[in-house]
Amino acid sequence: MSEIVYLRMKKNVELTYLKELTLKDIAHISASSQLKRKLEKTTIYRITKKDRNIVIIDSFLVIDYLGDLFGNLEFQIVGPPQSIIRIKKHKKKPNIVIVATVWLLLFIGTGMTIMNFHYDVSMQEVQQKLHFLLTGEEKKYPLWIQIPYSFGLGIGMLLFFNHWFTKRFNEEPSPLEVEIFNYQQNLDQYVSYYENKLNDTKPYH
Repeated sequence: MSEIVYLRMKKNVELTYLKELTLKDIAHISASSQLKRKLEKTTIYRITKKDRNIVIIDSFLVIDYLGDLFGNLEFQIVGPPQSIIRIKKHKKKPNIVIVATVWLLLFIGTGMTIMNFHYDVSMQEVQQKLHFLLTGEEKKYPLWIQIPYSFGLGIGMLLFFNHWFTKRFNEEPSPLEVEIFNYQQNLDQYVSYYENKLNDTKPYH
């Protein structure tokens, strides 16, 4: 009876240079120690410049290839059906001028959004009426309400996004991180279909 080897494809693999992909680069292997070391060194694919920045390694092709090399073994896939290889050759340092410009635009845009919202809902009039109800006096700028409200607005945004620069307040992901995760999932699904050579992506006529 042939020995069973379990493979779990790595969903995303990032490389910074062109190289030969071995089985351990794209999959986790469950087998006996001696066999595992041999399988880990098995070359699966050679990345070239023609591959550009994304390569899809389908588990079907991996099993087919390994089956020819190791006829006495039975391979079974557990987990993702393919690995997405992303080649990032050079990471450029961020341009300080561009970063500062984007930060300034976001800062001004956020400030304008908050001010327009408060103008639309007549926040100042609401605070004036609240001051009148609590004190019986009319005041144009009830600072004892406006100042704590302004601080609360900023603190509330920090707690909502669960970040202070690189520091987290707790392990719960922020709504922005969840949206980025969902976007990455959709992007991976799209790429794994249209970049996979086994899929017929040509439109029907």
